[in-house]
Amino acid sequence: MQELFRALPALLKEFDDNEDVREAVVFAAWRKIAGDALRERAVPYRLFKKHLIIAVMSDTWKKHLEHLSGQMIFKINSALSAAVVTFIEFRVDEEAVYADRAKHGGAGNSQSKKEPDDPLANITPKMRHSADAIKDENLRYQFLLAAGSCLERKKRIKNSDK
Repeated sequence: MQELFRALPALLKEFDDNEDVREAVVFAAWRKIAGDALRERAVPYRLFKKHLIIAVMSDTWKKHLEHLSGQMIFKINSALSAAVVTFIEFRVDEEAVYADRAKHGGAGNSQSKKEPDDPLANITPKMRHSADAIKDENLRYQFLLAAGSCLERKKRIKNSDK
């Protein structure tokens, strides 16, 4: 799989004038840099010229990801060895996220598995206090998002074992 991903920059150069190929390559790069936890809450929706549109689960996710968009643009363009994306727009579209999950083998559109609106809902006061020691605001957000996602995943695993 890693070899296939390394071939994407060459594929992009070969079919640079083909919008469908460019979109598919950017979507693959997004999924790679997003990781498992984020892919459950934010999915690529459309690439229009150099503007990537991402569907997200909620306004909270939209706000959090807008803070990280510069880093995401850098990672996508670095992975593809080209400035393919110059802007990421985040749109709240829960149905698009569920549809993408179903298409790619995720949780699908099950209302019983609906995600919480706030990814930080599981953060304890003690953990939040510890995070306050992190001076960089973006790094603090990333830490809390990662911790919240980890706690949510742990909770889902525990519930599925019952």
